[in-house]
Amino acid sequence: MKFSIPRDALIKPLNLVAGVVERRQTLPVLANVQIVTDGNELSLTGTDLEVELIGRVSLEPSSGAVPGEITVPAKKLVDICKALPEGAQVDIQLDEQKLIIKSGRSRFQLSTLSASDFPSVEQGKGGQRFTVKQGDLKRLIEKTNFAMAQQDVRYYLNGMLFEVESGHLRVVATDGHRLAMATLPCDINVDQPSQVILPRKGVIELSRLLMNEDQDAEVIVSNNHIRVVTQDFTFTSKLIDGKFPDYERVLPRGSTKLVLGSRSELKQAFARTAILSNEKYRGIRIVLSSGNLQIIANNPEQEEAEETVAVDYQGESLEIGFNVSYLLDVLSAVSGDTVKFSLSDANSSALIEESESEDCQYVVMPMRL
Repeated sequence: MKFSIPRDALIKPLNLVAGVVERRQTLPVLANVQIVTDGNELSLTGTDLEVELIGRVSLEPSSGAVPGEITVPAKKLVDICKALPEGAQVDIQLDEQKLIIKSGRSRFQLSTLSASDFPSVEQGKGGQRFTVKQGDLKRLIEKTNFAMAQQDVRYYLNGMLFEVESGHLRVVATDGHRLAMATLPCDINVDQPSQVILPRKGVIELSRLLMNEDQDAEVIVSNNHIRVVTQDFTFTSKLIDGKFPDYERVLPRGSTKLVLGSRSELKQAFARTAILSNEKYRGIRIVLSSGNLQIIANNPEQEEAEETVAVDYQGESLEIGFNVSYLLDVLSAVSGDTVKFSLSDANSSALIEESESEDCQYVVMPMRL
């Protein structure tokens, strides 16, 4: 195995692939990245047995590529490439089971492990296939990923639901206290709808990879895996084997109180009152009256913050408590100038939407204060 490549062309896929590799591994080979040269294509693979990422780079015909495959320590290879000067040419070859890396007057020799020991995430049979723009898929994830649970005993909440139906792709995340849902109308034709849960790590890695907004990504959803293929990489993740809660039942219906307000004004007012909220519970009170939304925060030190924001609301007064962090997360995720709150009473969840579009919906449960 032998090839020559500009440092800058190698470092981009290498960084992406190394992000999947776990530092603390039970199997030594899992701390390695697999390098394969085949014709004029170089592919780099990293895996932690749950998520697999293959990055691809085209080699110049003049690179002198000799086919071969090997695995080397991922972190060391990344650190070496980062330390080389920008614009440098890197020559890599395998010599008696050592990987020799040369650039200018620098020479490095890395230990290797056989590529035959490197595990691959098996590909599930069949499944649904559809194509979306990378930018659209990334936006779906960014609008909802904050609501995923972290290390919840209800393991199926530690990830994101992907629902594939004819005409749309929907993603949903919830931690039991709040729910985020985003829908993308797109050209999908499937015989029957499918729901799969992508684990938290897979969601974060996939979002990191989707960098070319206008390029297509092919998504393949099977029973055990989800695979996303683009021009530059192939991402595969195992799925969480569990039943996601019926999110339709959580969405508030028949709300009697509608509040329209400026997203930026509300966000700033919530952020200021949050300073004096209880550090542990983060509770604030919202007092609604005609034309006004008042936000009050207290803490155990008897300190208080109060803000009043002018809103479009005509109706009975209402007092309701929320975790201010949850509201700030939603207001950071939505776009548009105006946001819509739908409320019923002090014990019912709030539905928050962008007033200009209805493709994103957020549900926040109330707090007893």
